[in-house]
Amino acid sequence: MSYSGKQTNEKWQDIIKEVKFLQQLKHPNTIEYKGCYLKEHTAWLVMEYCLGSASDLLEVHKKPLQEVEIAAITHGALQGLAYLHSHCRIHRDIKAGNILLTEPGQVKLADFGSASIVSPANSFVGTPYWMAPEVILAMDEGQYDGKVDVWSLGITCIELAERKPPLFNMNAMSALYHIAQNDSPRLQSNEWSDSFRGFVDYCLQKIPQERPSSTDLLRHDFVCRERPPRVLLDLIQRTKDAVRELDNLQYRKMKKILFQEKWNGPLNESQEEEEDHVFIRDEVGHRDRRPEVRPTQSVQNQALHYRNRERFATIKSASLVTRQIHEHEQENELREQMSGYKRMRRQHQKQLIALENKLKAEMDEHRLKLQKEVETHANNSSIELEKLAKKQVAVMEKEAKAAAADEKKFQQQILTQQKKDLATFLESQKKQYKLCKEKIKEEMNEDHSTPKKEKQERISKHKENLQHTQAEEEAQLLSQQRLYYDKNCRFFKRKTMIKRHEMEQQNIREELNKKRTQKEMEHAMLIRHDESTRELEYRQLHTLQKLRMDLIRLQHQTELENQLEYNKRRERELHRKHFMELRQQPKNLKAMEMQIKKQFQDTCKVQTKQYKALKNHQLEVTPKSEHKTILKSLKDEQTRKLAILAEQYEQSINEMMASQALRLDEAQEAECQALRLQLQQEMELLNAYQSKIKMQTEAQHERELQKLEQRVSLRRAHLEQKIEEELAALQKERSERIKFLLERQEREIETFDMESLRMGFGNLVTLEYPKEDYR
Repeated sequence: MSYSGKQTNEKWQDIIKEVKFLQQLKHPNTIEYKGCYLKEHTAWLVMEYCLGSASDLLEVHKKPLQEVEIAAITHGALQGLAYLHSHCRIHRDIKAGNILLTEPGQVKLADFGSASIVSPANSFVGTPYWMAPEVILAMDEGQYDGKVDVWSLGITCIELAERKPPLFNMNAMSALYHIAQNDSPRLQSNEWSDSFRGFVDYCLQKIPQERPSSTDLLRHDFVCRERPPRVLLDLIQRTKDAVRELDNLQYRKMKKILFQEKWNGPLNESQEEEEDHVFIRDEVGHRDRRPEVRPTQSVQNQALHYRNRERFATIKSASLVTRQIHEHEQENELREQMSGYKRMRRQHQKQLIALENKLKAEMDEHRLKLQKEVETHANNSSIELEKLAKKQVAVMEKEAKAAAADEKKFQQQILTQQKKDLATFLESQKKQYKLCKEKIKEEMNEDHSTPKKEKQERISKHKENLQHTQAEEEAQLLSQQRLYYDKNCRFFKRKTMIKRHEMEQQNIREELNKKRTQKEMEHAMLIRHDESTRELEYRQLHTLQKLRMDLIRLQHQTELENQLEYNKRRERELHRKHFMELRQQPKNLKAMEMQIKKQFQDTCKVQTKQYKALKNHQLEVTPKSEHKTILKSLKDEQTRKLAILAEQYEQSINEMMASQALRLDEAQEAECQALRLQLQQEMELLNAYQSKIKMQTEAQHERELQKLEQRVSLRRAHLEQKIEEELAALQKERSERIKFLLERQEREIETFDMESLRMGFGNLVTLEYPKEDYR
């Protein structure tokens, strides 16, 4: 295996992977790995020697295998597949060419260059005609497991039964569309048993989940039923005998050519037969002596090869080996084309996956950014509410301190005023007392009839009454002042409480308004986020769909170019075939001319004999004197008939030449027409499948767009519903908190008023402060 040229690193990695894979295989039905050697840029793998592949059997015998032989080969291949699948490995290139046979009749799986060490896998690998549908679909999406080998085995059974796999006459890339989209193939002939047909249908289930595993197939009647133990050994021996006969034929042809070159002339028939008999005797007897005729060293080498055949047995004839080498060289371009196509599809898949990952990362980053923004807004809102709460608490504490100071000041003002009023009252009483005292004294002084002692007693009693009256008035004033003080302090407390209630209402309204503002900002931000996410989703979907359509266009263009190259190659091959037929035509015409010539020679001989018999008869029955005349007339008649025969001979030759040329031209033209029709049908079919793929992709894009629109509209509806619910919840919280606050404040006022009533202050609502008179 060469790893030079393009894709060197990829080829080298494939070689390493295959060698590692081979080193792990230990099973009678898998080929044994011996070693690997590097020379320049080529890796030489040394493997267990096998006689040949199952496809070689078809090439040698030129006919399908027998059902019992197919069953034996399939059974061995299934055992190898069951071993691979039990170790989670996939062959991925099962076909007749990769199923080998050994001298003892052992079936071996070979060519693990496409194998996968892991299952499930998702690579587009394998030979197109044997490829399972899910492998083809894995170029775009999806995975597959070991059941792809079961599909390939079913196609291989059809190959062994019909010499070619289905769709083999079609371009490989067109076949891929057929396999992926059409129904599973079936055996065409009705001569096969129901068991074999059922086995093939069982293997070729289109849905992988319905397809059996290799272990299940080992229990199928087709491979389990009894068969002759030497069926494969007999098949191998038959093939080896056929190969020997083919090689003998080629040897005789070469020997004949070399003899002609040596003696500068063709061999006659007796010489050819003699040499053939000598060669056949040599082959039957397996003698070690060299052939008697040794014109060149190449003949000696060939003879040595044929004598030592059994030492290195094979089921491939020399011509088959040569043709396979030639076909291998010719198909290198096709293999490279197919490899390029596979690489392109894998590259397309990688590009799509890379873009999807990039878009996913972009979307994750976008959502993370939005989430951080939401969290930042929530944190800021929480911080603002905490600040507002602290501010309100501070204001309330400040107002409480101010209210306490105002209350103390108010109380001090009342007490000061009351002290002043009391002092004025006492001064007034004192003055009144003096006036009353002087008045009584004047009255006593004017009354000269009353004794002095009685006057003194009356004055003392009047003073006591006056003092008692003043004391009562003072006590009444003090009581009024105390009541006034208590009532106004109570009223001041009520007013302070109402003011505090108003501040609490203002605070809770401020808090709720702040919450509503924050919630509205959050909702606006969420709507903006939803719109930006929607825009990003549509942009990403457009980018992904554009890349997908670009890749499909590139893929379809490549497929069309490959189909055109395939058409040109088929036309070149047909042209080459027609050219060879034209080159071969003179030989064929010469042989047919010789055949016609021989027929006319036989006719001339018959006429000559008839002429001699007629001449003798005429000479016997006629007089001797007329013999000369009779001989002349007979001679003229013979000459005339020979001339007619010569004319007929020339006419036959000309007709044969014309008919053969016409027949050849017509046949070649018919082949050209048939090929053009086939290629046109394949091109139309490819265009139809590509149009179908394009329509399916467009339909998929439309579904993706509709799904996105539905998802976006549903998300927007959920967002709007969430906004409505949050606003309703916020409004409900606002109403409940205000209601709870008002109810609490109302209860607090009612309790305060009830306590005031119990204290005897009456209704404090209508109480007003007197500006000067506190009495």
